[in-house]
Amino acid sequence: MSRKVHTANQGTAEKTTCGPAQLDKMLTEARDTMSWLRQGASVPQQQAIRDFAKARAKALKDIKAKLPVRQRAGMPRIKRKRDALPTVNYTRRGFRLKDGRLHLAGGTVLRVVWSRDLPAAPSSVRVYQDCVGHWYASFVVATQAQPLPATGRVLGVDWGVKETATTTSDAHDLPHALHGKNAARKLARYQRMMARRRPARGQAASKGYRQAQRQTAKVYKKVARRRQDTARKWAKAVVRDHDAIAVEDFRPRFLARTSMARKAADAAIGATKTALIEMGRKHGRDVRLVHPAHTTMDCASCGARTKHALPLSERTYACTACAAVSPRDKNSARVMLVRAGLNPAGADRVRAGGPLVPGQREPGIPVL
Repeated sequence: MSRKVHTANQGTAEKTTCGPAQLDKMLTEARDTMSWLRQGASVPQQQAIRDFAKARAKALKDIKAKLPVRQRAGMPRIKRKRDALPTVNYTRRGFRLKDGRLHLAGGTVLRVVWSRDLPAAPSSVRVYQDCVGHWYASFVVATQAQPLPATGRVLGVDWGVKETATTTSDAHDLPHALHGKNAARKLARYQRMMARRRPARGQAASKGYRQAQRQTAKVYKKVARRRQDTARKWAKAVVRDHDAIAVEDFRPRFLARTSMARKAADAAIGATKTALIEMGRKHGRDVRLVHPAHTTMDCASCGARTKHALPLSERTYACTACAAVSPRDKNSARVMLVRAGLNPAGADRVRAGGPLVPGQREPGIPVL
């Protein structure tokens, strides 16, 4: 934070910088004068200052670099109590684990329901509340890759709407799960209840409105969890059976402006892609991102490109150069392998050029 201070004796403006150290000093002074602020531990309050400073520094760096507005990191804003869910961060000196319980600075002791054992000592923890009202503790732990046995197989992945993922292996295709569509009727019911009980501007919400709001949040949360579970199970199966995976670097944001927006959002392509990349990194697999330009127009057999863009209604790819005919999405999945520098024959457990080495890359192909 920077400001200009004008003095009575000097006509020039003096620029002073207010960084994290100055904010910490201001926090100390505020804790001396405000009793309600002293009731909380100083560790999460100091961490909030550091998070603010880091976010603001990133925003100023993007502005200085003259990035487009849509690519800049936004300036940190005030989180109002009625608009934001509570969350606090504790560094290593602000918490400890003892007898399966989480002891936080300030004398707070939490009984944690552990989803799994921590692989190492955590460096920090974030305690937050979700939209349903459940509390979670998220630990930051240094982990190591868990390599899986080599299989000698490779896989190409093409994203879509009718099928969330089409691959070069029929056994690993991911059909559209329709989790959102299956929950649409129940969701619409609770949303109508909210609309009927919506309070007037400036009035407190009624008990019925809060109940309907909670039921709506539960439906959304359940759908999100189902999508995440489906994505992780599919990603684990793909990573377990293949050494290298060529993934279309698809950004589904533009689909929100098309007639397929609802079905594309229900497919959760972005979440599925993230789950696949994270699972590949966890198990030491070679995941290569492929630029999606013209992947539906190129032939995986000879590399020829069609003279015109194929409409979505045309589901069969027919190459005019080599007369190869195949389903459109399957051809795109094989194009991913070619562009990633992987032999499409590797999908049938054969790969030219010797065995696949984890982390191997071709020039110009990003590797995660």
